[in-house]
Amino acid sequence: MIRHTVVFRLKFPKGSSEEREFLQAAAALALIPGVQKFESLRQISKKNDFDYGLSMEFDSESDYDSYNNHPDHSKFVNDFWVNSVEKFLEIDYKVIK
Repeated sequence: MIRHTVVFRLKFPKGSSEEREFLQAAAALALIPGVQKFESLRQISKKNDFDYGLSMEFDSESDYDSYNNHPDHSKFVNDFWVNSVEKFLEIDYKVIK
């Protein structure tokens, strides 16, 4: 199992139409085959300067690779992520056995 996570800060004000449009587009990533347990998150800690998070799981590296190469993921990155995200940190996990 792979857990793909990213925390980020948008260039837009909280509550703006741009924020809503971005988060709606991000939610559509859950429809890509192989994505499981998708969550769109609001970050509440004062210990960092990120505002949002996305988290999802994949059964295998193959599923994760398919997601990364899926046209809907590429479109989201090109149409929304590149133009909307000010700062981010991506972390991908595998369970320690």
